[in-house]
Amino acid sequence: MAEGDLVVERALEAGCEPVVALVDELRPPPVTEHLLTRVPVYAGGERVRALVTKLGVPNSIVAIFRRPPRTTVEALAATAHRLVLVEAVDNPANIGAIIRNATGLGWDGMIVDTTSADPLARRSLRVSMGHAVVFPHARSTDVAATVAQLVAGGFAVAALTPDADATDIDEIAPPDRLVVCMGAERVGLSDDVLAAASLRVRIPMHHGVDSLNVAAATAIVCHALRRR
Repeated sequence: MAEGDLVVERALEAGCEPVVALVDELRPPPVTEHLLTRVPVYAGGERVRALVTKLGVPNSIVAIFRRPPRTTVEALAATAHRLVLVEAVDNPANIGAIIRNATGLGWDGMIVDTTSADPLARRSLRVSMGHAVVFPHARSTDVAATVAQLVAGGFAVAALTPDADATDIDEIAPPDRLVVCMGAERVGLSDDVLAAASLRVRIPMHHGVDSLNVAAATAIVCHALRRR
């Protein structure tokens, strides 16, 4: 489900196939015109839209789209130079923010494990400002094996960790092909992923703070290690 003018517009621009839409009966957004000839479009007041969507503050448009095909790790690795891999990041808002950060800083795609939130979940779509519909992502059922596969394929794989013995991110010369692994805030990356990565990287912290929110940390990493 996509909500908000911008998210719906980006889904249409990406070629996603709409199924049905619900719009504000008094102020339907301009994108409604692009849907009227393709799918049923219903209109309702704020109370009706809140009842149907279960959203506290309903948007002027909510639409349902068919899920686009998901790419594979192999397909991503064949063309990408910069990938973000996330493990056990189960908050869809964080996934959406990571996608927005990575897209804005020129990264090529994302790999998520089976315990991470769906990049195309409603909240992920909203927080990513709709970029999740065009930012390629693949699922991995075995993250450590995927990391080993990427290393064997010529990627440098950097595992982000607060450990004091990791290399400061300021000291890393960005390689041509890079994967950055981000873990959940509660437990970080698994030991298997840390062992499989080709290097361990940390963001220098001050005043007794040991780590950042995973979305904030991803923004820093994607900027510091972007392709030059």
